[in-house]
Amino acid sequence: MKKVFVSGCYDMLHSGHVAFFEEAAQHGDLYVGIGSDRTIYDLKARYPFNNEQERLYMVKALKAVKDARVNSGSGLLDFVDDLKALQPDIFFVNSDGHSTLKEQLCKELGIEYIVSQRIPHENLPVRSTTALRSECRIPYRIDLAGGWLDQPYVSRLYAGPVLTISIEPDYEFNDRSGMSTSSRKKAIELWKVDIPVGNREQLAKTLFCFENPPGTKYVSGSQDSLGIVLPGLNRLYYDGDYWPSAIDSILDADILHWLEQHLWMVPLYPRHNDYDVLSGTNLTVEGAKQLSDSSVAAWEAILRKDAPAFGKAMQQNFEAQIRMFPHMVTDDILDEFKQYQDHALGWKLSGAGGGGYMIFVSDKPIENAIQIRIRS
Repeated sequence: MKKVFVSGCYDMLHSGHVAFFEEAAQHGDLYVGIGSDRTIYDLKARYPFNNEQERLYMVKALKAVKDARVNSGSGLLDFVDDLKALQPDIFFVNSDGHSTLKEQLCKELGIEYIVSQRIPHENLPVRSTTALRSECRIPYRIDLAGGWLDQPYVSRLYAGPVLTISIEPDYEFNDRSGMSTSSRKKAIELWKVDIPVGNREQLAKTLFCFENPPGTKYVSGSQDSLGIVLPGLNRLYYDGDYWPSAIDSILDADILHWLEQHLWMVPLYPRHNDYDVLSGTNLTVEGAKQLSDSSVAAWEAILRKDAPAFGKAMQQNFEAQIRMFPHMVTDDILDEFKQYQDHALGWKLSGAGGGGYMIFVSDKPIENAIQIRIRS
C-alpha cells in the first residue's frame, strides 16, 4: 500500500473531515498530521475548540486513518520534519488547504501532490469547522484596487478610488493575511455575530473609530471598516482625508456574480509579525496617479464585465503599489506569481502584502484556487 499524508487542524471533527479522510484513504494507508494548539493560535489568532490531545484521539479513532500524530513544527509548514520522517508517496489536500509552498515542498521531496475538491459524502451537507464554530456572519473584505489611497499621505498626492468587496465568511482566512482580519475582530467585539440593522456608513464609522481610538499611532485605513460593513462592490473616493468624500455601491446581482466567477484566490502564508511595509517607501505624485488611474480603469472594466480589461487594470494597480511600497513583495512572492502568469489575466496580493493570498482575475478556472461569495 502507498502511504498517504494529510495535515490540518481537524478541530470540532465533522462529516466533512471524515469524507476527506475517506477520500484520501482511497489512495493508500492514511497518516494524519495535526496542527498543535500553538501553531493554530499563531495562524488563526485563537486557540482550537478542542485541544491537540483530544483532536489526536478522535482522528486516530477513525477507521480510515492508519495513524496520526501532532506535527512537530510551526507555521503553515509545521509538518516538514514529520513528512521527511514518514516519506509518504502522496500528500493529499483539499482546495482551501492548498498552497504553492506545499506543492513546491512535495516536488523537492519527490512526493505526489493531489488536491481534493471537497466533495461531501452522499446525502450529507458540505461542512466546515468555520461554520460550526459559531454563527458569526460578519464578512471579510477584499481590496480589489486602489489600496493605499485610503491613507491621507497617499491621496493628498493624487486623489482616487479604492474598490472593495464584502465577502461571506465561508473560509476562516488566516490572521494577518490582508483580509481585514483585525477590523473584523473589532467588529465581532462590537456586534458579536452580525452587522446590526442601521445606516451602513454610520456603522462603518463606528467600527473605524472603535479600531482607531484617539492616540492611535498607525491608523488603519477606512476601506477596512467600509469593506466589511458595506455589502456588494464599493468605490470609495479619497482626496486627502481618512474618510472617503464619496461612496458608490453596486448591488446588481449580475455584476456581483460575474465578479465571483472571475476572482480566484491562492493562499501564501500570513505576514510575519516583524513585517514593515512602510520601510523604503517611494511616494510620488506620479505613483499615486498611476494607482488612481488604474483603479478607475478597473471599476469601468467591472461595470462592462470585461475580464481582460479588469485583469490588466488590476495588474497595473498592483505594479503601482509596488513602486511606491517595494516591501509589499519579496522575491519568493514574485516567483509564486510567475507560476500563474500564463493562466491569469491579472493579479495582486490581498491587503498590504507581505503574504496572505494571491488574487487572480481569470475567465477560466485557476488550478487549486478557491472562490468567494460576495455579500449582497
